[in-house]
Amino acid sequence: MNPIATEAIITNPVYIFLVVLCIILLAPMLLNRLKIPHIIGLIVAGVVVGPFGIHLLDRDSSFSIFGQVGILYLMFLAGLEIDMFHLKKNLRSGLIFGMYTFLVPLVIGVATSIYLLGMDWVAAVLLASMYASHTLIAYPIVSRFGISKYNAVVVAITGTIVAVLSSLIVLAIIVGVHHDGEFSIMAQLKLLGQLAVYLAIIIYSYPRLTRWFFRSYNDNVMQFVFVIALVLLASAVSQTIGIEPVLGAFFAGLVLNRYIPSASSLMTRIEFVGNAIFIPYFLIGVGMLINVRILFSNWATLYVALVMVAVATSTKWLAAWLTQKNFKMGALDRKIIFGLSNAHVAAALAAVMIGYNGGIFDDVVLNGTILMILVSCTIATVVTENVSVKIKEKMISEGEQGPLDKSAGRYRRRSRILVNVSNPLTAASLVNLAILSRTKNNQNPIFGLHVRNDNGSNAVARAANVLDVAEKCALEADVKFTPIDRFDMNTVMGIINTVNERDITDVVVGLHQRGTVVDSFYGNIIEQLVNQLHKTVIISRCFIPLNTVARIVVSVPPKAEYETGFRYWLIKLCNIAGQLGCRIIFCASQQTQPYIRGVIHEQKFEVRAEFRETDDWDDFVLLSNKILDDDLFVVVSARRTSMSFSKDMDRMPGFLSKYFSHNNLLIIYPEQFGEMPIVASFNDPLVNELGTAPTGVWLKILGWYKWLVIQKKRITHRNRKQRRIDL
Repeated sequence: MNPIATEAIITNPVYIFLVVLCIILLAPMLLNRLKIPHIIGLIVAGVVVGPFGIHLLDRDSSFSIFGQVGILYLMFLAGLEIDMFHLKKNLRSGLIFGMYTFLVPLVIGVATSIYLLGMDWVAAVLLASMYASHTLIAYPIVSRFGISKYNAVVVAITGTIVAVLSSLIVLAIIVGVHHDGEFSIMAQLKLLGQLAVYLAIIIYSYPRLTRWFFRSYNDNVMQFVFVIALVLLASAVSQTIGIEPVLGAFFAGLVLNRYIPSASSLMTRIEFVGNAIFIPYFLIGVGMLINVRILFSNWATLYVALVMVAVATSTKWLAAWLTQKNFKMGALDRKIIFGLSNAHVAAALAAVMIGYNGGIFDDVVLNGTILMILVSCTIATVVTENVSVKIKEKMISEGEQGPLDKSAGRYRRRSRILVNVSNPLTAASLVNLAILSRTKNNQNPIFGLHVRNDNGSNAVARAANVLDVAEKCALEADVKFTPIDRFDMNTVMGIINTVNERDITDVVVGLHQRGTVVDSFYGNIIEQLVNQLHKTVIISRCFIPLNTVARIVVSVPPKAEYETGFRYWLIKLCNIAGQLGCRIIFCASQQTQPYIRGVIHEQKFEVRAEFRETDDWDDFVLLSNKILDDDLFVVVSARRTSMSFSKDMDRMPGFLSKYFSHNNLLIIYPEQFGEMPIVASFNDPLVNELGTAPTGVWLKILGWYKWLVIQKKRITHRNRKQRRIDL
């Protein structure tokens, strides 16, 4: 495999990087017009400019370094976008698919290598292990279409780990047999033991270290560098113990995914750097390995290449077909599994280079492997691109990308969040809360409001500073942000007027710090805002970053399901729990729990929801001993004229101030009036439907009626108490 030219045309590092960037920029632009996945374009561009093309560039150390980091980045992103809920849900099917996609190519590959290619059994098993492994080169496609959590995709990724790990173990065994002349069971047991210890250390140490670092250092650049350092450390250690580094990168992503929400600014940076630099470098470097001319130099090379391509492709399709039949999947599921598992790059190159350098393979097998890489990558990207479009359409048509009822659908489309920012130290955390609570299909911007009643230069500069901090946080997460610098009589009037002008549905405010002894827990601003505004109000006080929260504990009052905003705050909390990948525990009455389950079921939220029964104030008091420092405690409160209000809520501020002064806290006042969606119980979805809340003059009449009922109950209770005293 000697290049045609002895020296590349371009050797200057600046020009080399310029050419690579031009390829990364122009390949997608040109191939999108031809409806060809740009991944193929990057590989073909590598063939053209590489040593076996026009030799514009050499495959120097930059391509080796960036390419190696690129494949690690690819596997890291694959693990990062899988949460433990989906992994546990599809673990059994993923493991079985992994067995299929490993054993079927291994068995058929050994047979064809011996009988069709005339190899001995050592070379045949080594070549078959190359068939059995695969690389998730088409994963950026499913990530771009937003179907990375689709069940079949999770099955394919889980099976990838099983297949790659098994292939590498076979590779290690064959290399040991070739060098030592015999099979050593003790050496393989030692390798498996080292792997078990390695995984235990990663699972135990990485979450604790990440939680500590994110709480101690809030700088965006430092957090990014820290995460990448952990990925490279996991890869380096795995390579040291004899395991392919791509597995270390995947396990690092799997452990770190709950600390890097998909809607966070950190996730945006990670994806940007990988998709812009490292992954394209890896794909171009793969193309540079391909020598198209030598494949057609003689019939023997072409014959071996065709056999290898046919075996590699057919066995992966057969494994996907067996998985489909075993779990009664659809045709689209089989195709996406086949598309993701068909590409052979990283492990195939490792196996063939080890065999070539060790004298097991000759030039014919090496060239056949290069053609197999090109064909398999082309088939994988084309199939995955076409199927991803159909799966996306299927998910939208079946309601998996949106709600099932029209009322909640209108809310999701019209959901407009207003964040009141007054302090630059808390502005970023409030904006992050708003971002995590949004649905993915919400295209409305987040509105950041700063209210001032002074036109002085200091007040204007302070407003600009606070809004700049909030806007930067939103833009880093790729979320539209509309800053509003408002001059008004006071903060409450400014918020209310903005809500009416912008058709706001949810207001996020920070809990103030008590300045004096006589100051209330909520403060005058929040108390007036809750009393005068009937939209959803979320009051936040978080001492730690939200992405380091271990659990979300929600205290739900009795009759909360009768409130207009019941579904809306529940959707927001489930969005937060889904983004963080943590448990959400609902402490609610036995009558309210079925309605919570019903919303979660209808909206198809895949969150780890648990339930605890609470009926009265005493049960709420007991929660003070169960909330930990890394929990997020959510209290669903109620306004005085609402159905779920009780006199115990008057004691709530003092109780929170006394027993939860050091806990992370969210207090939610649900929307009280407006259009009320139909809420069905999960136990019996055809009954228990609630009507629409009254509007106009009937609201005042209803309020008076409720007040009279309450007064009547108080008088009756007083009379009964007086009779007992008289007796």
